[in-house]
Order: sequence, then structure tokens, then C-alpha cells
Amino acid sequence: MPRPRRIDAMIIKQAREAVSNARSAQELRCAQAILIPALAGATLEQTAALLGVGRASVSRFQTRFREQGMRTPKVTSSNWGGRRRALLTWEQEVAFLAPWVEQAKQGRMLVVSSLRAAFAQAVGRTVAATVVYRMLERHGWRKVAPDTRHPQADPKAQEDWKKNSRKRWRISSRQSV
Repeated sequence: MPRPRRIDAMIIKQAREAVSNARSAQELRCAQAILIPALAGATLEQTAALLGVGRASVSRFQTRFREQGMRTPKVTSSNWGGRRRALLTWEQEVAFLAPWVEQAKQGRMLVVSSLRAAFAQAVGRTVAATVVYRMLERHGWRKVAPDTRHPQADPKAQEDWKKNSRKRWRISSRQSV
């Protein structure tokens, strides 16, 4: 069984006042996340079940209430979502890709290995190829591969050639027997 968390009496007093003065469900939940474990001795899982949220949300509510007290708690947190481990910002990536956009407009082929080397130099460390592929995907680039046949190929001419050409391979295979 987890160790019960000690909650300061002053915070309990603030939470009781916040419950009676709550103007939103978010304010009420933050205060209840303090009161339920403090007064009923409930665990985080039990508190989460009573509030109808996940276990991690109870810890977030408690932290938010401790940091902000009776002020209106912020619904959005600055550390939620986004690219936390991004090597470059979106604008920096756009600026980095600008020379390659010009090459693509001229119809030149983009080679990821050279792009990867330039990217590694720009960020100052080695990067995996997947980092470059994900960056290209983020910016709407896609892989364009050549077709399986030439666009000017004539299937009828190819069939005629197959029918009318000499069968050299049959002759050479009979001689080896």
C-alpha cells in the first residue's frame, strides 16, 4: 500500500474555502483533489475514481492547487503537447529547407544523406535518418519514386519484339545438355 501523503493544514483550509467559492468544475476538482485524500485518507486511485479522472490528473490537480492556491487554476499547462525534443523550431526548419525547396522546384532530386549531413551540421550533432524523414513529412514533402516502366514505352512493340526475336537462350541451353 502506498505511503499516505501528508497535506498541510493550511492547504486544507484553503481547499475548503475554494470548494465553497468554486466558480468552475476545474476549481472544484483541484480543491477536491486536496480534500479527499486529506480528510478521507483515500489513495490517488480512489480519489481519481471519485473525481472521474485518471490517477495522474489527481497529482496534477494537487500540484496546480498548491502552486496557485485559491486563484483560478489554469486549464492548459505549458508543458502539455508540442514537440518537446525538437532540435529546431518550425520557423528554423522552414529556413533550413528553403534551399532544397528551390532545388525541388527546378526538378532536381533530393538526396536524404546530403540533407541529413547538412541538418547535423546545422544542429551541431549527429542525427538519425528518421529525424530528417519526419521533418520532411511535417513540411508536406513526400517520396517520389520513378515508375516501374518508362512513360514512352510501347507495350505492343515490346510484345512484337518478344515474338519475332531469335531465341538464343534456347539454343545455348540445348548445347550444354
